Amino acid sequence: MNAFIEDAYQAALAAQKVILAIYQQPFSVVQKSDLSPVTEADKQADAIISSYLKARYPDFGFLTEETDDDISRLEKDYVWVVDPVDGTKDFIAKNDEFTINIALIYRHQVIAGLIMIPVTGETYFAIANQGSYYRSNGVDVRIHVNDKTSNLTVLTSRFHTQPLELKMIEDHCDKISHKASFGSAIKACKIAHGLAEISYRLSPGTKEWDTAASDLLVTEAGGYFLKPNQQKYTYNRKDVRNLEGYLIINRMENFLL
Repeated sequence: MNAFIEDAYQAALAAQKVILAIYQQPFSVVQKSDLSPVTEADKQADAIISSYLKARYPDFGFLTEETDDDISRLEKDYVWVVDPVDGTKDFIAKNDEFTINIALIYRHQVIAGLIMIPVTGETYFAIANQGSYYRSNGVDVRIHVNDKTSNLTVLTSRFHTQPLELKMIEDHCDKISHKASFGSAIKACKIAHGLAEISYRLSPGTKEWDTAASDLLVTEAGGYFLKPNQQKYTYNRKDVRNLEGYLIINRMENFLL
């Protein structure tokens, strides 16, 4: 399993160089058919990560945000799921809060996941049944969610927070006393690292590549990544949209809906 993470890490490192080179210069923004923005960083990073992993795992399926979906992946046991730049709006805003997300699926379950923050190089990764880890300056430290069930900190998106999510926070102000905003998968990373307790996404805007790595990271850190009906997502689906939304929580006592 460590080989999967190390290959994902090397692919992310290669993409990081290109992403930061574009980030530090003026760049153009194009609107995709679904009205979401895309930059050259998204496209080049997608190509780099896919090329690196395909060379090492030619028989695996691939699902990436910036490549046309090849539904032959549905016939594969192993599938790489990639978001080359999660938080493109954060990238455009130059707030440094975007990530590279890479996950490996085996028979619809996430078995390895990696999230890199390109600007800092900080990396979070998880291996099924082996825990979640934080990598900084070449040192890996195992991480866990915290045990808090009161005086909670909720994390919201900088660009995608919906009125229903704000209502949930207000309705549970007896338990939720702090709110902070972050872009991309950083919210899941902070909860897995024990630095916050809850995050709502109660809209259908995300897709598998947004959540697969985060799902395993939080779960292996002892937390929960759940649909509003308390069911877990499976991955490598025909419809890659996360239509129900999700909650990220450190403890089931904090499943506040």
